[in-house]
Amino acid sequence: MFTNPLLDGLQFAKEPVPFIITIFGATGDLTRRKLIPALFSLFLKGNISQFKIVGFARRTWTGDNFREEAHQMIAGGSFASVPEAQKKAFLEKLDYVSSTFDDPEGYKRLAQLVKGWEGRLFYLSTPPDEYEDIIKNLGAQNLNQSVPGYSRIIVEKPFGRDLASAKELNEILASVFDENQIYRIDHYLGKETVQNILVLRFGNGIFEPLWNNRYIDHIQITVAESLGVGTRGNYYEKSGAIRDMVQNHIFQLMTLLTMEPPNDLSPDTIRTEKVKVLKSLRPITFKDVKTYTVRGQYGPGIVQGQSVKGYLEEDGVNPNSRTETFVALKIFLDTWRWEGVPIFIRTGKSLGRRVSEVAVSFKEPPLHIFNNRGSDTKNNTLVIHIQPEEGVTFNINAKIPGYTTQVRPVSMDFAYGNAFGESTPEAYERLLLDALVGDSTLYTRRDEIETSWAFITRILQGWAEDPAPLPQYRAGSSGPEEAKALLSSVNQKWRKL
Repeated sequence: MFTNPLLDGLQFAKEPVPFIITIFGATGDLTRRKLIPALFSLFLKGNISQFKIVGFARRTWTGDNFREEAHQMIAGGSFASVPEAQKKAFLEKLDYVSSTFDDPEGYKRLAQLVKGWEGRLFYLSTPPDEYEDIIKNLGAQNLNQSVPGYSRIIVEKPFGRDLASAKELNEILASVFDENQIYRIDHYLGKETVQNILVLRFGNGIFEPLWNNRYIDHIQITVAESLGVGTRGNYYEKSGAIRDMVQNHIFQLMTLLTMEPPNDLSPDTIRTEKVKVLKSLRPITFKDVKTYTVRGQYGPGIVQGQSVKGYLEEDGVNPNSRTETFVALKIFLDTWRWEGVPIFIRTGKSLGRRVSEVAVSFKEPPLHIFNNRGSDTKNNTLVIHIQPEEGVTFNINAKIPGYTTQVRPVSMDFAYGNAFGESTPEAYERLLLDALVGDSTLYTRRDEIETSWAFITRILQGWAEDPAPLPQYRAGSSGPEEAKALLSSVNQKWRKL
């Protein structure tokens, strides 16, 4: 049975102390799509009851304006049938501060609102350029202190652009907040399937003895998106696929897949094992980037039956841009467990379909006795589906019914919705509740951030010295043809998109 590996599930989580959460950038898209709906869902489930939500942004709203906007955020979808009385009870807990992020007067008004609350949570849902002003102004008003109780800060990605900028941001945070007050969020860690990777590995005797280089041939991690950059061209020009997805989301998956068994499930124990994985990454130097990395940009094509334009034609994109919309990596971990096992990573925009998955491919049997005519044996593969569906598939070889010994691959499937009969909590629900009760297991520690950036920054430096044009791939395809060569070392192919 698959259960939640990291402490209690939402239904068993203790209720946080009375708290006030301030959302900086409350007029933005993240607040509308994720934060307010997540907090409302926690309210409906009874996980939070004594609280206040303060929006803090430049827009000249009043508290009434914010409540009206928040009402629209919880009006439809899964909340459509919620009685208005419950919505009203939630909306009454909202307030708003209209201020620029560098104006001390706004923080003085905020200090009056948070006075008397036992728990104080500050959520930075703003562009990274605003972080320093917000952090220093919180410190200037002593909002980083709360006795008794707590004061915590959640920082959204992107957390830096390279090692130097990540270190600088960490220093700014450390000048005001202690490390145990800082929660660096990665919403991928809130996904149920990602959390269950540890249970799959360490809670099932069938897998852990095989989870090493004696039995595993290679691992593929795919995070593919069918949409292009859309209206995010300006942001994506500064980011690219490796910063946007690999340094954070994909490396989080990789560390959970490959970490050593923890001694316990405390937050620092889990995070320490993850850091050990990142420190074991074999460096890719500027001389190696062409051997172990492939970049690409999507051109015009057809996605899900619709004609789409190429990246260089998108709004906000430099027509001479060298920003990658696709990246594939071949990486190795220099550890006893994983020596010689290649890990293949790919992520990109405007690909054939939207899918996030991990595929662990086991080695073939030492003797092929069923390779007779008509048989089609394949490596046993454990596939962990993260989105759009959540579940696990185990591909094995089985005999076809009849009088011959012909063999075909078959699948054993587990889907969360079917197995448990209920929908899984949205990622931000779990992560917000964890921050409120002080569980940092699913958040990223400072040394984890800086170690991952140290690896990625070497690749970025190698790319900067490579003047060759980026390979183009047709929108709606599986990426540039050059990416196929990465798997030639194991005589395998990328899984179909």
